[in-house]
Formats: sequence, structure tokens, C-alpha cells
Amino acid sequence: MKKLTLALFTLLAIASCTKEHSKEYVSLSGKLENNKDSIITISGRTGILKTISINEDGSFKDTLKVPTVDIYTFQTSSANRAPLYLKNGFDVTIKGDAEEFMTSLKYSGAGSSNSNFIAAQLKKSQEIGNPADIFALDEEAFDSKMSLLKKDFDSILSSFNDLDSSLVDMATKQNTQMFDYFEKTYVSSKGMAKGKASPKFENYVDVKGGKKSLDSFKGKYVYIDVWATWCGPCIREIPSLKSIEKEFHNKNIEFISISTDESRRSGGSWEAAEKKWRDFVKENELGGVQLWAGQDFSFQQAYQISGIPRFILIDPQGNIVEANAPRPSDPRLKSLLESLDI
Repeated sequence: MKKLTLALFTLLAIASCTKEHSKEYVSLSGKLENNKDSIITISGRTGILKTISINEDGSFKDTLKVPTVDIYTFQTSSANRAPLYLKNGFDVTIKGDAEEFMTSLKYSGAGSSNSNFIAAQLKKSQEIGNPADIFALDEEAFDSKMSLLKKDFDSILSSFNDLDSSLVDMATKQNTQMFDYFEKTYVSSKGMAKGKASPKFENYVDVKGGKKSLDSFKGKYVYIDVWATWCGPCIREIPSLKSIEKEFHNKNIEFISISTDESRRSGGSWEAAEKKWRDFVKENELGGVQLWAGQDFSFQQAYQISGIPRFILIDPQGNIVEANAPRPSDPRLKSLLESLDI
């Protein structure tokens, strides 16, 4: 879900430029209850535009000039950040609770409906749930789900009457892209149904030496964890994965972790990406079979992996048991494995 929400946020952030309002700056004011931070930063795609001091009572007030009409980031800390639609001439008041940051923010004043609309869109996207659960529906249920979601998003758009035209166009395109993604992925996911032959990976680097392919484990069940060293949710699953590995030790199953660490997050160096993976495996004493995909993205693409961690269960014949298997922390995984002839 985290990935879908982030994708929606990214799509919303691609705003087009429009003519400047007659006033040459934005006025921002408001109050954050239970605040412990001292400054607010307003950031755009090129970096920080403005820092605003927060008073002891959580109140703040300042002005800034924005270079383009766009969605900016209103932030008090790395954990507390929210989208803010700004255009010179707006006079926006923001009130909320720092302990319930994004979900509590309310915008008022000239131009505020744009930010309220974006917040409503994001809230609805978070309520969609895990896309994998939607892709698991039968065709009738999937069509019904899509119809309901379309009505919900259309209702949000129609409930705001004074939005900037550029934001309306952007949101309409974003909604279309989201539903295109659901429909195309649903069709292609049927090729990853239970019993279908699994796509294969070949010649992935083994931390213990040599290289491994999916066929290296034929004759055993294979539980695959697609992850990366930079992925917080992936790392949070490690203790549960270690526990389930220990519980099913000496059973007819291999637990394989495939790292997707790549050059872009390692200073542009593939060698640095591999070293980061090797160091993490050693320092955290990771068990099971630890592989690195390197520059081969074909396995990820075949399974249409758009967010990690992703877990896959394959049977001894190389056929799919679950293309979206439960996470190690999910009690359903243990029940699933116990139901198999391992």
C-alpha cells in the first residue's frame, strides 16, 4: 500500500505552470498542537524554498514567493510532512496536531481548497488497501470494486468547486492513470495465477560464493523475499523471517532473499551496491539463501514488482503457489506452510 500511496503522491506533484496571481507572494499562517519542532520547511522539486519559525505555542506566520504553481512539501521533520498546493496570491491557514500530522491538517483561506482536495485524494488512496488483495478478486468482484472506487474519486473531485483548473486536469489524468494501472495489472496478473509456471531468475550472485538460479532449488518449495538494504519495511520483516526459517529448518523448503540493491542508491556504482548488500548480510547475520540480482531486473519485471518487500511461494515443480505470499510477520504464512506437504 505504501508504494501505491507514494505513486499517487508523485503523480499529484506533477503540476503544470499557470499564470501568477496578482499578489506576488503566498501568506502562510496557522498553529500545530502538541508541536515539538522549531521550524517548518517549504520545499519544491529544486529544494527548500523557505524555512518558517514555529513559536512556543505552535503558531507560525510568514510569507514566501513560489516560482511556479505547484504542489510543495510542508514539513516539520522527516516523519511529519504533507503536500501543500501553492500559488502566489494564496493566503492559507493551516491547523493540525503534530502527533497526528498529515491526517489532522486542515486548510482554510484563499486557495486552501486545493490542498484540502489533495488531502482527500490521498486519504482515499490509503483506504484502498493492499492492491494484491484487489488483484486476487474474481472478475465480477474486481469490476465491482473498480466501479465503486471510480465513483468515490469522482465524488471527491466534484465536491470541490473552486479548484485551480491545472489541478483539476492533473487529478483527472492521475485518476485515469491509476485505474489504467489497476486494469492492466489485473489482466496480466492472471498469468501469475496459482499453478502457473513461475518466471525464473538465473545466475544471481550468492553471498556464500558462486551463482544460483531458480532451477538450483528444483524439488523444494521456495519462499522468496524480494528486498533491499534501504527498505525499512523489508528490514522490519527480518526478525520474523529468521523465526520462520528456524521453525521450518530441515523441511523441504528453501528461504531465498533476493536483494535488489542497485547503483542509483549507491553513488552510481554497482560495486558499491554489491558491497552494501554483502556488508548488511554479514552485519545482520542473515540466514537462508542470500542472493543479489545485480543488473538483472527480469525476475522483478516478470512478477510486476512495483513495491518491496514482496514475497513469493513456489512449489517443487517450479509452479506458483502464491505470487503475493503472506509476509513472515503475517500468521497466515505459517498456516500456509503447514498446509503443504513439506
